[in-house]
Amino acid sequence: MKFAVFDHLDRSGPDLGRQYEDRLRLIELYERAGFHAYHVAEHHGTPLGAAPSPGLFLAAVAQRTTTLRLGPLAYPLGLYHPLRLIEEICMLDVMSGGRLELGVGRGASPYEAEFFGVEPGTSQERFDEILEIVLKGLGADRLDHAGKFFSFKDVPLVIQPLQRPHPPLWHVTRSLDSADRLAALGCNIALAMPTRDAGKFIARYRAAWAGLGRAAEDMPFLGNTRNVVVLDSDRDAVSAARRAFHFWYDSMVHLWRANGVELPRQVFTPDFDEAVEQGNIVAGSPSKVRERMLRDQSISGINYSICRFACGDLSFEESARSVRLFAREVMPALVQGDDKTPAPVRAATGTLARGLRWLGDEDLAEVGFLFR
Repeated sequence: MKFAVFDHLDRSGPDLGRQYEDRLRLIELYERAGFHAYHVAEHHGTPLGAAPSPGLFLAAVAQRTTTLRLGPLAYPLGLYHPLRLIEEICMLDVMSGGRLELGVGRGASPYEAEFFGVEPGTSQERFDEILEIVLKGLGADRLDHAGKFFSFKDVPLVIQPLQRPHPPLWHVTRSLDSADRLAALGCNIALAMPTRDAGKFIARYRAAWAGLGRAAEDMPFLGNTRNVVVLDSDRDAVSAARRAFHFWYDSMVHLWRANGVELPRQVFTPDFDEAVEQGNIVAGSPSKVRERMLRDQSISGINYSICRFACGDLSFEESARSVRLFAREVMPALVQGDDKTPAPVRAATGTLARGLRWLGDEDLAEVGFLFR
């Protein structure tokens, strides 16, 4: 089991510069807490995403961290010129010392595609062709391609990624029917599904993986995202999570409502209590969060726990307190599991032990107000 963070970097106030700096400080905490990776979304024309150029933000993340892996989740490929994207990926991988995780997707919003003059109906064709070009170009000396949307003839590629042939590939999906295709690709998966639906997807992915004759120990990361708020009491955590959820959800549906449409309920429910029931939100004291996440891991079968600690109007102090409590009182149980927890969950204790060294006296002195 590995632990990671997913971040929309949705707008949380009028001072964007302060938000960027607070988020970078929080990312430093993720590294000290032993998280495996930080993933950031890309959105345009909406308060849901304050990192419309994720590569630019991740370049700053790379300079503020040394071991934390990092990457977009995901580049909406249809909005990119593939040659420029290849070069950006290579730069980020080199600047981070080979820590880049390469997330790709079609893009969730047709409105954002239209901002770029891209016909939403072509998104799948564009995705397929651009992914082919990117994977062909990464690690190659020259690029040749003749396709429907792009053609390249003997283009020199003078910057190469550190990770060969390319950084680890990630795909975001909400579709159960994509499990077989993504298993064939062999890429890492980030789901955005209720817990029981994630369990169905992962069971199908694992079956397809085995059907291809691949070993279970070679299974990629299979993760599911959820909002996580851990505070000292159930009351405080649920209150903060409920408040932040409504702020965050308004950002999520901003473009849809601007076009007179409500976000499809199957994408995300607008009801906080329903989202909690589905497992999309986990909020409470450390003991409550620990119990709920152990149960959800058993149901879903994930081997990669993806948490969103900062969203909506959660303050830096609330998010940082949540991260510290999660690392100290929740993560050890999720790693070690219990008799009912699947074997993959009872692994990687060494990684967690290294991460918990961040609770040293000097660190507590620096941010001791978080423990009052």
